[in-house]
Amino acid sequence: MAVMNADTGQVITTLPIGDHVDATAFDAETRLIFNANGEGTITVIRQEGPDKYSVIDSVKTLPRAKTMALDPKTHHLFLSTEESGQFVVLVVGK
Repeated sequence: MAVMNADTGQVITTLPIGDHVDATAFDAETRLIFNANGEGTITVIRQEGPDKYSVIDSVKTLPRAKTMALDPKTHHLFLSTEESGQFVVLVVGK
C-alpha cells in the first residue's frame, strides 16, 4: 500500500499488504486502515501520525473475501465471498 500526500502527490510511505486487494477502508475514529486481500487476509495498518503508519496485524478470513465495507458506528467489517457454492458474508470485529 502506498500512502500519498493528496496535495503534493508525494509518497509518504509504502507498506506490505496481501495480494489481490479489492477494498481498503479507513476508520477515522480508531485511525485504522484495513486492506481486504483475495488470499484470505485483512492487513490492518495503524495511522500513528500524519506521516507515520505501521502494519499491526493480519487477520485471517476466507479465500477471495476481498469485497469489504466498514460500519463506522460498530467498527465492524463486512466481507463477501463464496464457500461450497454458497454466498457468505463474514463479519469481522473486536
